[in-house]
Formats: sequence, structure tokens, C-alpha cells
Amino acid sequence: MVARQLDEQISGRFPVGKRLRVLDVGMGQGSQALRLARAGHQVTGLEQDPKMIAVARASLAGEPEGIRERMRIIEGDGRDTGVHFLPGAFDVVLCHGVLMYVEEPDPLLAGLARMLAHGGLLSLLVRNGDALALRPGLSGAWADALTAFDTTAYRNRLGLDVRADRLKDLTSTLAGIGAPLHAWYGVRVFTDTAADGAEVPGDAQTLLAVEEKAGRTDPYRGVAALLHLCGVRG
Repeated sequence: MVARQLDEQISGRFPVGKRLRVLDVGMGQGSQALRLARAGHQVTGLEQDPKMIAVARASLAGEPEGIRERMRIIEGDGRDTGVHFLPGAFDVVLCHGVLMYVEEPDPLLAGLARMLAHGGLLSLLVRNGDALALRPGLSGAWADALTAFDTTAYRNRLGLDVRADRLKDLTSTLAGIGAPLHAWYGVRVFTDTAADGAEVPGDAQTLLAVEEKAGRTDPYRGVAALLHLCGVRG
């Protein structure tokens, strides 16, 4: 879903065929970064976990030379982008699944905005702080659901205590750092309660179509487990 949404925003903002300068902060195993490199873009992945970097490098090593030349991997913290790069150095900056691990995200977001050229796209994927009660509520964990209404803290499926973000707060933050919200989507509206490792259904394409539709339609997108926010550098 995120890849489809991101491609929609890129194609609507940049000329067809333009090779973009992309920064993926907290790239993890590099799936999104590698996908964009395959599409012809110049991609830099920033990651601080050595295990994730090793996986990303192994995946990149199996690619053709042209793709390997378009992607570089740097070990570092997303809060230190100013150490590694000049302001305005990128057309697109991704930060997917990172903010939930950052106690004070505003400095990180301000640094990411500074990396964008004028008109550049900032893509964030965050846990939806306005929907934390939904998962425990649907599973019948009533006490947990009641607590979730009044907090942005939660325990993820890895057993880690992390945090969520509210759409209203992030909209204000993005405006304040000069990359106001341009579009937003919901991700995992109906499928969030699926068990880890659940078998992919035979009608997976229909499932994806339903999720894609819900992710751009009110009121469904507002209760999605994740929010995909796209800001544009003014």
C-alpha cells in the first residue's frame, strides 16, 4: 500500500522519467530503497542497525551493476542527517516506521525537512495515535482498549514500548517545519488484526483493492493502524 501511495505522489509531483535524489531514513532491510533504485532513482539509505544494513547490502549485491551504482548505504542515526548531507540535497525523503521509536520526534522531522529541495516530498509512515483502541477493542481486550483512548503509548507486536502520532499534531508540526501536509492515507484499515504469518488469501488482489480504497476514503482511513503522510517543502 505504501509503495502504491508513494508512487502516486511522486508521479503527481515530478516529471515522468526524472531521476530523483531519494533519502530513506531508517531504511531497515532496504526494500523501499531498493525498489526506488530499480525504478531509476539515485537512492541513499541511512540505517543504524548493523544487522539491517547487512541484509540490505546482501540484497543490493545481487542486483545488476547499474542498480548497485544508484544506491548507497550509510550507517548512521536519522537524527544526524545534518552531519552526513547538505541542506536541500534530496528531492524525496522517506521516514517509514521510525517515529514510533523516537521519544522526541520534532528535531528529527525538522532535520528531514532541511534535507529537501524546494518542492521536495517528505513521506512519513507512523502509528495512528487516534486508533490505538481499535486493535484491543476488536480482540475483546476491554481494559487495554479503554486505556488506549487517552494515550499515545503502546506495546507493539515485538513487545517493545513505543509511541504513536496523532494526525492533528503531525499536521501542525509539518506546517511549522516548512513542509506542510499535502496528502495523507490510512494503511491497514481492515487487515491490522490479522495474525502474524497468516496465509495470504486467494483473492489477495481484491483485498488490496479494498485496503487501497479504504486508505483514501473517510471515515475509514481515520481508523487505520498506520498513517502515511506526505508533506511538500515550500
